Amino acid sequence: MSLPEVARLLGDEPAVLAAIGRTSPSIAVPEPARAVAIANIVALGERRPVVVAVPSGAEADRLERDLITLLGPEAVDTFPAWETLPFERVSPAVETMGRRSRLLWSLHEASPPAVIVAPINALIQRLAPDNGFEPLVIGAGDVIDLDQTVATLVAMGYRRDVQVEHRGDIAVRGSIVDIYPSTADAPVRIDLWGDEVERLTEFAVSDQRSTVTLSEVEIFACRELIPTPEIQERAEALLASEPWGREHWDRLSDGQLFDGMESWLPWLSPDQEVLFDRVAADALVVVIEPKRCRDRAADILAEERDLAGSLSRTWGLEADQEFPQLHVDFDRLLAMSEAPLVTMSGIPENPDMPVLAASGWDPGSGRAADPVKSVVDFLHEGYAVVVAADGEGSATRLARLF
Repeated sequence: MSLPEVARLLGDEPAVLAAIGRTSPSIAVPEPARAVAIANIVALGERRPVVVAVPSGAEADRLERDLITLLGPEAVDTFPAWETLPFERVSPAVETMGRRSRLLWSLHEASPPAVIVAPINALIQRLAPDNGFEPLVIGAGDVIDLDQTVATLVAMGYRRDVQVEHRGDIAVRGSIVDIYPSTADAPVRIDLWGDEVERLTEFAVSDQRSTVTLSEVEIFACRELIPTPEIQERAEALLASEPWGREHWDRLSDGQLFDGMESWLPWLSPDQEVLFDRVAADALVVVIEPKRCRDRAADILAEERDLAGSLSRTWGLEADQEFPQLHVDFDRLLAMSEAPLVTMSGIPENPDMPVLAASGWDPGSGRAADPVKSVVDFLHEGYAVVVAADGEGSATRLARLF
């Protein structure tokens, strides 16, 4: 069944209609039905993007996969959280920073995916200042300045090496430029004839041989925090006001890129901008399990404060000295956004809350042991029924059975 058909089937469902066109509705949707409910909000509504907040990264990944099945890969993206802790001397994964940069750019260009899924730790994390780097798009037949292109890529956080093996690597051999873009699944080889791009191909890391020919490549930055002149100026000022961090401020004021530099974002930017601040008023925000999201946000803030307290003693500072935080309070999330809000809880919180019912069947349990009888019973009880399966093969078998 196509998504429009599912939308028409559920079009009179109060739980779905309640989520569209109202300022702040709350609905109860069990986890197995959330992807279907959100997909129908997209199909029946006009607000874009639909930003879905979930309590954890694992839940974000599951929901993204389910939504891709219903809406297609181009309609869904995830805004991942950094995998690192505050003050850690390790930078987030290049792929993570690239994906975040790509999504933020899509919001800037008013061309976001229909649905953005984000764990709460990504949503309460402050964003780095806009570094001014738009994606570098190179197509076959383009004329480029090799030296300038390489310099731009290095400024975007790419690391020159003798051979490309990991995301964020770039290598130059004569008229050949190899690069592994931060959001790509494979590295790309740019063959030049003079200043003209003669050929673009993907290549294998294992044997460095070209594989698939490309028409163009889109290259996003592989770092979120770039030492722009403004950042360098701020780091220079911190040398006097916060001498305990001289090691980091010196390197940042010199424009260096180094592992763990992202930890110092709160000192380098006075803004407390978060993702929702960049979402337009015609978007829709859906918060899954709001109490769990709020509790998770509180835990993250408490962990950061505890870590700051421990490190302050290591740096010889007063125990009660307050540091600027990388994360913001849960209540701050929507303070600057005009997008309406929908909350989805697992169970109804009051008798008047609309409920989207969901059920499954298990060969070892009573009525649910027979899929056909289960569906027929629901139909006789007046339900509109949508059956979801793990894969196309299972769906085909169920269709034949029905």
